[in-house]
Amino acid sequence: MPRTKSFEPDTAVDLAMEVFWTKGYANTSPQDLVDAIGIGRGSLYNAFHSKHELYQLALRRYHERETDRLIKILDGAGSPTARVRSALTLVLEAARADEQRRGCMATNAAVEFGDRDEAVNHLVRRSFERQQAAMRSTIEEGQRAGEFAADLDPTCTARYLLTVTNGIRVLAKAEPDTGQPTDLVELALRCLLPGSTP
Repeated sequence: MPRTKSFEPDTAVDLAMEVFWTKGYANTSPQDLVDAIGIGRGSLYNAFHSKHELYQLALRRYHERETDRLIKILDGAGSPTARVRSALTLVLEAARADEQRRGCMATNAAVEFGDRDEAVNHLVRRSFERQQAAMRSTIEEGQRAGEFAADLDPTCTARYLLTVTNGIRVLAKAEPDTGQPTDLVELALRCLLPGSTP
């Protein structure tokens, strides 16, 4: 008869995500994970097989939680301008509220791994591609409504906004109390208006 796990795997992934997000992959030890989840090392490996596999699950969980929050705003109600402002503001406020200055876990993974790990790189690309697709759709809607400049390239502009969101997170890690990220939100919006280009 199989032994019943003494912990909930979904909760364990949530807890592991917080550790990896805070410390990064290389600086997270198996003991860090054992301490955070509250199980023995043997149970940890029986459930998740390896630190790397658990990291992938944690990165997916981050993607599901944080990326979906952003996309829900971009795909939601309101004018395209209001939705872009709300999405950028969400990123700004989340970055400022994070006292540990962790930034974006997907961006951190991209910096830590580069293209050296295909599995991690795939998860990072998926997160960025979904955000960019939602941004592009909102930009195109704004162009049809006359809110955004008609001569903007939607793909290039969506990539620009994705760069802004990641820049906000990085700036907030280094300068959480400055007003510069707020200025970036307004500048990004002005770049979308008729007569202006990024």
